[in-house]
Amino acid sequence: MDSSKILKKVAIIGPECTGKTTISEQLANYFKTQWIPEFAREYIQDLNRAYDYEDVEFISRKQMEQLNATYDLTNKFIFFDTDLIITKVWFQVVYNKIPNWIDDAIMASNIDLYLLCNIDLPWITDKVRENGGEMREKLFLMYKNEIEAFKIPYFIVKGEEKLRTENAINFIENYFI
Repeated sequence: MDSSKILKKVAIIGPECTGKTTISEQLANYFKTQWIPEFAREYIQDLNRAYDYEDVEFISRKQMEQLNATYDLTNKFIFFDTDLIITKVWFQVVYNKIPNWIDDAIMASNIDLYLLCNIDLPWITDKVRENGGEMREKLFLMYKNEIEAFKIPYFIVKGEEKLRTENAINFIENYFI
């Protein structure tokens, strides 16, 4: 099989308010392919109550479905706005309890590359975000440690607005092309 035709999965992760959604969408536009929006944000936003452990587990399973779906309209890459590493850390931070299946699911997701968004963008409060201040740095390091533990390639994306996206494009092009 021609390796240039194999779909590459790129997950964009990082603490809240680090530009994940913007970069995901802009990368998909640049590479003329699809991106998968963050399911958790929409789900939590639509709840009429505080989320609980079962909600986070439901979100995790939905993320697995999205990662394993067949994508016919892609062009070499598909970009995921967050993935199971963020959810694993979420379980750990909020509940101090991680489902026993999540590590296997992370390995089975076959992410080819992570783009880890740095915390160099300003925090903007909204009704779903809950981890500003020093917690952003703690989460950044937790995500980085998880990626490294799974031995999955990654780049740290820095810079504001256009530069941030240009850096992400350069990482992808230099890594895959």
